[in-house]
Amino acid sequence: MVTDTASEMLLLVGDDPERIRSEAAFAKLCGACPIPASSGKTKRHRLNRGGSRRANAALHRVVVTRMRGHQPTLDYVRRRTTEGKSKPEIMRCLKRYVAREIFGYLCVAPKPVSTPSGAA
Repeated sequence: MVTDTASEMLLLVGDDPERIRSEAAFAKLCGACPIPASSGKTKRHRLNRGGSRRANAALHRVVVTRMRGHQPTLDYVRRRTTEGKSKPEIMRCLKRYVAREIFGYLCVAPKPVSTPSGAA
């Protein structure tokens, strides 16, 4: 299960992680970016149905696993539930959070190598 999720994210990033310019672009590529779905006075967001469905499924597996036994996630779910959020809305927020974490591990731009001033 873990290898499936990790491999799907590696496939999504591909050979050139520098092509993904920001964590928002990565979230959009995963289909985990919010889309405004407001009507009248109601302000809400829904999950993007675009992007890689397999990457979104991998994020979903991570979120479901965290909701079962990861204490900080359980605390977050409890807090958001008391705020009136539904389970799908909470899962959307968690998917975006997980996408941010994965972006930090996979797509961090490499630091330029500095050469000594005397080297040619």
